[in-house]
Amino acid sequence: MPTSDAVLVLNAGSSSIKFGLFEIGASEPALLCKGLLDEHAAKPRLVAKGPSGETLFEKQREASDTDGGHLFADVLGFIEDRFGEGCLRAMGHRIVHGGPDYSGPVALTDDVYGKLEALTPLAPLHQPRCLAPVRTIRALRPSLTQIACFDTAFHHGLSPPASRFAIPGRYEARGLRRYGFHGLSFEYVAGRLARIAPELAAKRTVIAHLGNGASLCALHDGRSVDTTMGLTPLDGLVMGTRCGTIDPGVLLYLLQHEKMSVEDLQHLLYHESGLLGVSGVSADMRTLLASSEPAAREAVDLFVFRAAQEVAVMANTLGGLDCLVFTGGIGEHAKEIRSAIGARLAWLGVRIDAAANDVGRERISGGGSAVEVFVIPTNEELMIARHCVAMLR
Repeated sequence: MPTSDAVLVLNAGSSSIKFGLFEIGASEPALLCKGLLDEHAAKPRLVAKGPSGETLFEKQREASDTDGGHLFADVLGFIEDRFGEGCLRAMGHRIVHGGPDYSGPVALTDDVYGKLEALTPLAPLHQPRCLAPVRTIRALRPSLTQIACFDTAFHHGLSPPASRFAIPGRYEARGLRRYGFHGLSFEYVAGRLARIAPELAAKRTVIAHLGNGASLCALHDGRSVDTTMGLTPLDGLVMGTRCGTIDPGVLLYLLQHEKMSVEDLQHLLYHESGLLGVSGVSADMRTLLASSEPAAREAVDLFVFRAAQEVAVMANTLGGLDCLVFTGGIGEHAKEIRSAIGARLAWLGVRIDAAANDVGRERISGGGSAVEVFVIPTNEELMIARHCVAMLR
């Protein structure tokens, strides 16, 4: 099935990389296949599936084969065998942090790569994972155009006071400000909302991207005007293993009195906190909801409490709330979490229809709700493909 022009999208997570191959059409990029590169399984593996979910290709390497480049070579080999050699026009990457310089997609030149690598201290868990495939692909296909699409770009227009920390201005001049993340997800969901409910496009909307990483975005006229993450992806909501907003005094205490090193503190905040830290059971919301352990319920309650609390903060920025959208792995699939957050926001006029919520309908607001409530699955890979196609054209 030869394909003339296609874009390969990589979305790097902390332990695996999702990918999607999109055909460049006259209008919307069309999904040809999608898959997963799991480099940290017992045996590194690659799975590629068709648009309907049928398995097209699967390969597993030995546990001793720790060179991720082999998995990328497998992906490229599969694509060229199935869709035609030379079909790839470009590769798009989700890059978590674009810093103050990048407000939109950009070709990954050596100069750009160096600037993005320098931002690693602002996203130490994510930035290296996002950039590593760029080097590998450059070695495998040096002539292939690679494009960076940024999670911070959608929030690039944030302005004071929402963009500021209350620290001396000299530090803000050095780039210490609130950037926000999950922008590719928010951008996709905002576009989808405008199509299915155009009457809400200019209204006051909060999108809740709830997953292992979680954040909220306040939208007015389709633009981001506030968000819960700040300089790094560590701020804001309770997440799978990240703490979210925390009293800075806690950090000072751990450094000064517990004698933690900076490295140990970073590991605690990124890998041992959040749902995992509170529950002592799991970072996975599905496991916690199914658990009978009291600590698991406490973790869920804290997650819901903080999410509802921050929705109210976003509503304050907006001067009210007309629409609430759930997305992300938890937002899309955990009906109990949606219901509990809605109940805590009843004072804001949120009413969720239990039957619609249970079956996962797109619109789940109940009769008499002053706020329209939706569940909209996100699609970061498609958003990246759209940006790549726009650049190529």
